[in-house]
Amino acid sequence: MDIPNVLVASQFSAGEGGGMRKNPTLLCAPVMADSVDKMHLDVSKAKASGADLVEIRLDSLKTFNPSSHLPTLINNRPLPLLFTYRPNWEGGMYEGDDNTRFHALRLAMELGADYIDIELKVANQFYDFIRGKTYDKTKVIVSSHNYQQTPSVEDLGDLVARIQATRADIVKIATTALEITDVARMFQIMVHSQVRSVPFIGLVMGDRGLISRILCAKFGGYLTFGTLESGVVSAPGQPTLKDLLHLYNLRQVGPDTKVFGIIGKPVGHSKSPTLFNEAFKSLGINGVYVFLLVDDLAKFLSTYSSTDFVGFSVTIPHKEAAVTCCDEVDPVAKSIGAVNCIIRRPTDGKLIGYNTDYVGAISAIEDGLRAKQNGSGTVVSPLAGKLFVVIGAGGAGKALAYGAKEKGARVVIANRTYDRARELADLIGGDALALADLDNYHPEDGMILANTTSIGMQPKVDETPVSKHALKYYSLVFDAVYTPKMTRLLTEAEESGATVVTGLEMFLGQAYGQFEKYTGMQHQSSSSKKLWRITDMVSKL
Repeated sequence: MDIPNVLVASQFSAGEGGGMRKNPTLLCAPVMADSVDKMHLDVSKAKASGADLVEIRLDSLKTFNPSSHLPTLINNRPLPLLFTYRPNWEGGMYEGDDNTRFHALRLAMELGADYIDIELKVANQFYDFIRGKTYDKTKVIVSSHNYQQTPSVEDLGDLVARIQATRADIVKIATTALEITDVARMFQIMVHSQVRSVPFIGLVMGDRGLISRILCAKFGGYLTFGTLESGVVSAPGQPTLKDLLHLYNLRQVGPDTKVFGIIGKPVGHSKSPTLFNEAFKSLGINGVYVFLLVDDLAKFLSTYSSTDFVGFSVTIPHKEAAVTCCDEVDPVAKSIGAVNCIIRRPTDGKLIGYNTDYVGAISAIEDGLRAKQNGSGTVVSPLAGKLFVVIGAGGAGKALAYGAKEKGARVVIANRTYDRARELADLIGGDALALADLDNYHPEDGMILANTTSIGMQPKVDETPVSKHALKYYSLVFDAVYTPKMTRLLTEAEESGATVVTGLEMFLGQAYGQFEKYTGMQHQSSSSKKLWRITDMVSKL
């Protein structure tokens, strides 16, 4: 399923200066405090954090007296307020009868509330309750929440029509993403509603639906939600206000903004969005870089086939599958058998695959060896003739094995599944062993060890692929994991006397190569200097 490319697609254009916003999408901070006093504090905090309005979740209050609490909240409010009194049958905390809710929401309207939210299931009853009276100062949002799935485009369209029929001022639909391709259906409805001038809030809950909360600013969504604190959410998958404004630069996302992202599973640990979004902002590139939690790579790429989706970084476990998903693959990436960077060619929409992993990792390892050898200036790689042990036979493992072999190293592949190790070893001309045998593998001293698996990555930071006693045989140890920066493997290697190279150095090197592919800026020295300043900033995070 494709997203209609109704918005003019262009190549990169400079961002607006002076902080001018490129979209009308409002940024709403949900407040779920248990007391009115705490709500007042949170509303002020939301204003200071850059929110446009605040959702007051009345159902979160431990004690609620509408006649005294609502005037307190509404009078002298620093921001527009949206009042929601969500029942438990629609995912809220209110367990009482509807008439009590209706009384409170009607009073909020009479007092001049900016917005109220009422559920589609009882919308007609609510309008009957207020006897069809309209309140000029209050816009009514009629909402529908689906915590199981995202319906078809046809069913979503019917749902919009049903909500409009209630006399809603604003249509709100929140669904759940079972996979990231579900979000495309919400974008289709959002674009269609924009064309028909229907104010529409369309959000897809869960980690796989995160892009709905960011790209709604591109596709014409009325508002999106950003929390005051990480983890304190009113619906699954909500990002923070801070991330929306400063990580994703939401105000600068417009109809012609290009979309980039990191494809993986898991993906939330990646620093790529921080690096690339800061680079786009600094260099005036009209792009946004997002997390893409993808289960099925081929389905994702065929679904998001608009030329607005122009570039992707690819990480575990999709690097090998990416080779077959691309229309064309760079010869080096084809030799490696793994792709970590996909570009959509603007002239014909074809997907072109590259591999920048091997350059970033091998360069970092060579630099580590040269530093150990007091900066030897020989043109021959310090890897030449070294025994280079690669842990892992996936995409990153293939890249490092290829790169080490190209530099003249003798390569050994260690993998949990011996057959996969043997397959890669035969491909690049090396030896293989089972990972379980690595602890006792000691053909010589001064070996190089490179972990390319996710062993030791957050949250499983106590794990390591090899015992500490075996590390004394290695002169340098590299770990592709960079969250945490110093993994257990690297800490124990350093304690054993080895030089260590962190995965962050590989990450920055491969990201620099991707950035050049994304933007074509490799020959612009001023841009390169800016990007390296940004990578230095990211390395300190």
